[in-house]
Amino acid sequence: MFDYIIVGAGFAGSVIAERIANVLNEKVLIIEKRNHIGGNCYDERIENILVHKYGPHLFHTNYKEVWDYLSNFTEWDLYHHKVLAFIDGRNVPIPFNFNTLYKVFPKELANKIEKKLLEKYIYNSKVPILELKKEKDKDLKFLADYIYEKIFLNYTAKQWGVKPEEIDSAVTARVPVFIGRDDRYFNDTYQAVPKDGYTKIFQKMLDHPNIKLMLNTDFNEVVQIDHQTKKIYFFNQELRGKLIFTGMIDELFDYKFGELPYRSVDMRFEIIEKEYYQKAATINYPNNYDFTRITEFKHIHPIKTNKTVILKEYPQVYVKDENTPYYPVFTQENQERYNEYLEYSQGFEDIVLVGRLAEYKYYDMDDIVKRALEVFEEKIR
Repeated sequence: MFDYIIVGAGFAGSVIAERIANVLNEKVLIIEKRNHIGGNCYDERIENILVHKYGPHLFHTNYKEVWDYLSNFTEWDLYHHKVLAFIDGRNVPIPFNFNTLYKVFPKELANKIEKKLLEKYIYNSKVPILELKKEKDKDLKFLADYIYEKIFLNYTAKQWGVKPEEIDSAVTARVPVFIGRDDRYFNDTYQAVPKDGYTKIFQKMLDHPNIKLMLNTDFNEVVQIDHQTKKIYFFNQELRGKLIFTGMIDELFDYKFGELPYRSVDMRFEIIEKEYYQKAATINYPNNYDFTRITEFKHIHPIKTNKTVILKEYPQVYVKDENTPYYPVFTQENQERYNEYLEYSQGFEDIVLVGRLAEYKYYDMDDIVKRALEVFEEKIR
């Protein structure tokens, strides 16, 4: 019998498994539904080009402890992600900044708006679009309405299936208006991609005799929870340790309070017979197209080849047993339902919830590594 069972082999589960094995020297089993480790960060080669199977993952963080921790498992290639948006027939930098301003408006108008922005906001600061929309000044209001309509509104509708106002501000703030000329998508201290890819990180992280993997396995096939006694069973034998769960909290508790909504994405890869397809790693398509963005992976992991691989992302509703849940849908109503599950979970002493789906919360890669390290220290060690 294992001391710990972890459901999910993404960053949340793998970091905790590594800590249990190396720090506590105890046995841990990871149960993973997919046929590979790495969760949504899994990468593989197509035409010898390293691609991210579940959409682009660009590592960026201000947490030195997270950078130092992951550096135990990889060397890094410094990488500063740049994104363009296809607006009114041209590609312009986003987040929307002063460079974008001069590309979409006549110079005189752009200059006038730039001066007003600098009078109101600190240079090199970020302003959430919904905050900018509250401006009374007619020029700033014109700018806010333009950005909202051209960049945010339709993209958000496609991505989340709701209007930006209905989504938690933490999500809309992720792509702010940048008061400056920095075209980088992120401004964090540490920005890089793993030299040999993300999958190699997980292979090194989980390479320990105390860690066993059970792939291609739905946790429901091997783990049972007795809701009366609050006991957990593994192959009908009582688990004496803890169950660390990183999957959907509603599935864990048999949809006791109903299903929580998630968004999924139809990932469509294409091999293109040319050296490069587009000018940037990612180009967003807020309007006119069913897909939200196209990513070309050779910009992220450069390699000399006459072919290239692109990925088009088509957001869709998550449907149980049909596609993959990627993002919790952050509305007030959904949060209240999640809170019912969270309160119910607190009756189970031996269940630890961690991760985007288990905590119904949006985590970036660095956030989830930090969270997993914290959970290990606070609830396991």
